[in-house]
Amino acid sequence: MDRLWTPWRYRYVSSHSGETSPDRCIFCTQPAANEDEKYYIVLRAARNFVMLNLFPYTNGHLLIAPYEHVDKLVDAHPDTLTEMMQLAVRCEAALRALYNPDGINVGMNLGQAAGAGVAGHIHLHMLPRWSGDASFLSTVAETRMLPEELAVTYKRLKDALS
Repeated sequence: MDRLWTPWRYRYVSSHSGETSPDRCIFCTQPAANEDEKYYIVLRAARNFVMLNLFPYTNGHLLIAPYEHVDKLVDAHPDTLTEMMQLAVRCEAALRALYNPDGINVGMNLGQAAGAGVAGHIHLHMLPRWSGDASFLSTVAETRMLPEELAVTYKRLKDALS
């Protein structure tokens, strides 16, 4: 079995306090601040919002999270989950139109043991992917090549999702 090491993520994972209370949760405090540009919130819906990942694997790495602070899918309101999937469809269309990826990863890490960076608040990752995007720079030099600044990605996706 081959292993793909991701040491560039260690700094982020090891720096997270593990705090899951709503007053310290980025998925609670950042939308409540009403500073969408500062926190890269590209879309607000009735029950969920969409934001850029500050530590993206690829340009266009989106997070869809509910406003309600829940750590399990079974605890989320059914309407929240329905809207989350509707937003995923909308985000997929925007990512395909803007970035022309070869594929898109869509997934959740539920709980710290599953790899959740913020274990106390469910969120859905959407990452555009291109054939060969995990180059030697990522695997050997511990470096990600992100050709587009977050501010540019924010503007493009905010416009596309409006």
